[in-house]
Amino acid sequence: MLANLRQNPWRLLLAINAAFIAGVFIHKIQLPPYVPYIHLLVDYHFGFIKRALIGAIVALFTAKVPVWLVFALGGVTWLVTFGLYAKLFQRTFGFTAKTLPLFVFTAGSPFFLKNFMHTLGHFDIYGCALAIVLLLMPARSLLFVAVAALFSIVLVLIHHIHLLMYVPTIITIVVIRHYLAYSNNRTNVAFGVIALAVVSALFFAAQFLGTMPIPEADFVAYLKTRMADPSRTDLLQFAYIWYQPLAKEISDTWGRLPHNILGVPVFALLIWLHTPLWRFFANLIGALDSDLHKRFVVAALIGVSLGYLVMFAMVFDYSRWISNWAVCMFLILHAVKMLPAKQEAALIPEEDQKTNIFGLIITLIPRVGIVRPF
Repeated sequence: MLANLRQNPWRLLLAINAAFIAGVFIHKIQLPPYVPYIHLLVDYHFGFIKRALIGAIVALFTAKVPVWLVFALGGVTWLVTFGLYAKLFQRTFGFTAKTLPLFVFTAGSPFFLKNFMHTLGHFDIYGCALAIVLLLMPARSLLFVAVAALFSIVLVLIHHIHLLMYVPTIITIVVIRHYLAYSNNRTNVAFGVIALAVVSALFFAAQFLGTMPIPEADFVAYLKTRMADPSRTDLLQFAYIWYQPLAKEISDTWGRLPHNILGVPVFALLIWLHTPLWRFFANLIGALDSDLHKRFVVAALIGVSLGYLVMFAMVFDYSRWISNWAVCMFLILHAVKMLPAKQEAALIPEEDQKTNIFGLIITLIPRVGIVRPF
């Protein structure tokens, strides 16, 4: 048995990943959910405002929001996302001994499910989950484009930063799965352009018109009426984010830059540890049958990455941004696998010593973090 584990350790690495995820969850539920909790309290009581959709939905079911709801809702969302990704991986690659290394480098990456557990209650995971749904559903008709537009609208209403975080990946999935694979006529293109314009307009409305219209003291007083325990005033310390203009967010980010930029070498190291995965991704692109498809995929990867670069300049949650960037790369990889190829790209080797070491290291990293590495 030990000899078998040494030759093919990937099942053991999956078990270690599961143990780390459980440990991160136990640690997470012991921490105060400052930002996630207040998002469950904010709704559209005072009119259209940014970051209020989740709270508005919660308000439909309960007048008082307990703290434990953050972990319950976040936990269910995490489980759904894990189930969706497992289904996607099974459909795209299948679960065999040869595909287990690829599953470890994606699902077991510290950028992905483990970090989503660490950021339990934050809004990032919703973009990932909806993008996976688009990778799973049929893409032949305009209904697919319409659903993608609806998902993008929902994400912008959850948090407008999704326009840079997951909407570009959703656009990439739509183009790969619908426009490149099935239909590129004028009607379909016009529909897609209009949908993109609507989502963009909503973003600008949320960013510049979605500020809370009442004094902050009155806003906090209202939030207390939504709390199951109004004495937990410490959980309302981030109420200012509904009043903070974009210029202030950028100023804060650049003020923290000299300290936060020290994490960049760590992020670079984490990305390098995924080298077997990136090599497979490059081979997957190289194996595509059409040069047009290859050029689009490369352009899309650059475009998605530029969106995250803009986020780095605007908001300082660097560990979250780099983690979600990696997740977007994983999802686009699945989309690329759905395009016609002239040959099968070789999978990540299951018995290569260097690959095994990289797999072990990323398995032993429990998560990346929210602002600074770890």
